[in-house]
Amino acid sequence: MTLATGAMTDEQRVAVAKEFLLRLDTGGDALELLDDDVLYYFPKRGQIRGKKDLIEFLGQFGTYVAAIEHDAAHFNTIVQGDMVVVEGTSHGVTSDGVEWHGGVTHGGSWCDVFEIRDFRIHRLATYLDPDYAGADTARYPWLTNG
Repeated sequence: MTLATGAMTDEQRVAVAKEFLLRLDTGGDALELLDDDVLYYFPKRGQIRGKKDLIEFLGQFGTYVAAIEHDAAHFNTIVQGDMVVVEGTSHGVTSDGVEWHGGVTHGGSWCDVFEIRDFRIHRLATYLDPDYAGADTARYPWLTNG
């Protein structure tokens, strides 16, 4: 994907969001698509400002998740102005070897809200349960009852 600046169409905004997720899955340079002062939200971590702090967080996240792939064929998208919402599922394995598959196991369903201007992601919020392995059963009895 060639990066440009200027006015964007809805389709271009969706393409940037999908490209970001694809690069996360394939090890491509997802950070290239982010504004230097990006604001990122992740559950149980909170707000992260800027690429430097985001790189630190992704390193920490990488110690918990060994592999992840977003199920791109089933994305749902909504666009309004600079905002792109992408809903979907993922599958993967934690560093402990526990596999998940959104829609089959409790983990793996997610929703991302992007703010995209000038072909850069300026704000991103990820909404999901970060307990991919389903290990937090003490507080949620329905996880142990079938």
